[in-house]
Amino acid sequence: MTFFPGIFLFFGAHGTMAVARPLRTQLIERFGEAGYKGIYALVSLAGLVLIYMGWAAAPATSLYYPPYWMRHVAYLFTLLGFIALASAYLPAGRIKAALKHPMLAGLKFWALAHLLVNGEIRSLVVFGAFLAFAVVDRIAVKRRGEPTPAAGPAVNDALAVVAGAAAWASVYFVLHPYIAGVPLR
Repeated sequence: MTFFPGIFLFFGAHGTMAVARPLRTQLIERFGEAGYKGIYALVSLAGLVLIYMGWAAAPATSLYYPPYWMRHVAYLFTLLGFIALASAYLPAGRIKAALKHPMLAGLKFWALAHLLVNGEIRSLVVFGAFLAFAVVDRIAVKRRGEPTPAAGPAVNDALAVVAGAAAWASVYFVLHPYIAGVPLR
């Protein structure tokens, strides 16, 4: 399948930086924080583009056909994923503190939602890889002993819910056909 090079590039970069912290430190010392982040972003973007191109080119051979109502479960999980992702980048509230690493929690919700409604082999491989990565990376973060954010005021949670719901709505109502070629309504 043609998306494997993208999977290896994207997750290889992320996995290496999650596990090989001394290498990360050396790269930051060599290229500076901005240079390191720029290179990391370009490698990640190249991996995502290859994953997308490979997924689009792969045959849609189905292993299972989920029931229609499973779409609604997936919509709920993706909404929760967007809220978790928003809480990762906004000031800490109770959501961020409870999830400990909300970006990875959001990725898990998103990947699981797509596994529930996409029974093709290509989707199982791609979304399964994202889910597996999020689980493994969460374990790595826990082992590194990174501090848990302190719970902030409830207004920060409200901001995360509003921002996450707005992002979810924009994908649901407008962007998904352009991102994945599949309308959701």
